[in-house]
Amino acid sequence: MKKILVAGASGYLGRYVVKTFKQRGFWVRALGRNAAKLNSIGEYADELFIGEVTDPISLDGLCDGIDVVFSSVGITRQEDGLTYKDVDYQGNRNLLTIAEESGVSKFVYVHVLNAEKLQHIAMIEAKQAFVDELKQSALDHTVICPSGFFSDMEEFLSMARSGRVYLFGDGSNRINPIHGADLAEVCAIALEGPEPQLDVGGPEVFTYREIAELAFDVIGKPGKITCLPKKLVASAVRVLRWVTPIKTYGPVQFLTAVMTMDVVGEPHGARRLASHFRSCYETVGHKTANELRHSSMPTKHHP
Repeated sequence: MKKILVAGASGYLGRYVVKTFKQRGFWVRALGRNAAKLNSIGEYADELFIGEVTDPISLDGLCDGIDVVFSSVGITRQEDGLTYKDVDYQGNRNLLTIAEESGVSKFVYVHVLNAEKLQHIAMIEAKQAFVDELKQSALDHTVICPSGFFSDMEEFLSMARSGRVYLFGDGSNRINPIHGADLAEVCAIALEGPEPQLDVGGPEVFTYREIAELAFDVIGKPGKITCLPKKLVASAVRVLRWVTPIKTYGPVQFLTAVMTMDVVGEPHGARRLASHFRSCYETVGHKTANELRHSSMPTKHHP
């Protein structure tokens, strides 16, 4: 039985990954910094490990007996004064160093689709710097590049509930987002597969305008969509760089970039975005799952 370390186990994708790996018969050690969140997935993990990827001392013994390291570690919202370089690069570099020293045979890392076109963005620059070092290491590796998560698309529901959805550009760019559970299945296959990189998306391709229309359809409101011209958005982002902190500017910079290009990966899974939107809207009192998480959980710098 292979033993797998899941770093970022309490994050959106990490939770699905821990459950899927366990169901597929792997022994799973789950790494996280928040004990309460980590305990919430304890039934699916064989062992819980509390540690900070930015603090190598807290990771002593992390990879003992481990065959494969899986990492979805990265900043979702910048807190604690830490940067993308601190977490997305150095945090994962710390994991790689420990994996190499412990005799781990493979490292699986979750990156971003179209990263080669986004290296001017601070978050992607940090992620790509780690990927470059991973490729130079002696470890077998797979880099998984998803198009975007269903949870990311919940922002369209939030805007639709407020009465208007704002799009960057004309809304014609395409994306095939994937549910976390479907992506977890791809990650499980990657543990034993030979592919060095997998560009992954969900089963349906949408334009961003179609996602906005779907959100309005689910909540039963007339669609009000405003398209912001690319040049105007680009100018606003340049201004934001100088007048807002990186924790605000960084996500906006990334979002404006990906919404003005096609982000379509190889289709996987069977879960549909419409069903996800309906589930979010109906089961949490007409709040999206994303809104519920943000209102009920403390923030942290990595999953």
